[in-house]
Amino acid sequence: MIFELHGFGPALAAGTLMTVKLALSALSVGLVLGLLGALAKTSPYKPLQWLGGSYSTIVRGVPELLWVLLIYFGTVGLMRSLADLLGVESLELSAFAAGTIALGLCFGAYATEVFRGAILAIPKGHREAGQALGMSSGRILWKLVLPQMWRIALPGLGNLFMILMKDTALVSVIGLEEIMRRSQIAVTASKEPFTFYMVAAFIYLGLTVLAMIGLHFLEKRASRGFVRSAS
Repeated sequence: MIFELHGFGPALAAGTLMTVKLALSALSVGLVLGLLGALAKTSPYKPLQWLGGSYSTIVRGVPELLWVLLIYFGTVGLMRSLADLLGVESLELSAFAAGTIALGLCFGAYATEVFRGAILAIPKGHREAGQALGMSSGRILWKLVLPQMWRIALPGLGNLFMILMKDTALVSVIGLEEIMRRSQIAVTASKEPFTFYMVAAFIYLGLTVLAMIGLHFLEKRASRGFVRSAS
């Protein structure tokens, strides 16, 4: 099947690049938030447990689209106040930054539960062995807990990233010119919705396949030592 793109090929390619940049940026934010949330929820301190649980519950209870809109439009007044404080003519949060924060916030809430499950799956004896060797809590976390947690959490994180890749389409509502926004512009100009929405579907499918291939190699690399010791 060959689609006539009416000269919109470069625009769709630029939209694809924007989608990838947005997904990777949100992934970076989400991994940090997810790890912090999981460490808070597994902490022995009640305030940290409450903080991590509240973050996970509240963010997952609100649709991603609403977070995009709330963060983008909700920061208008805040940015104006900040501009007045700094004596700057105007400040505003870009659509890319708002999308990164919103999607990263949502990814982090789900990643919190994935990381938490991975941490709880690590036998307590491993930490006790580290303590017996005189390792500090920070060193036990860095050398023993995080490497094992990463291996266990990787399949779940991979699934979340593929969902995140498709959720980038939500940011089109605030004007970011990613795949869906570029497709909508092309549809308006060409009056051929099926063609451009089908092309967008193939692009998302291609990105998902590439993500699956990358995830496969990451899982294989993360499990190398584990596979050898189990054989």
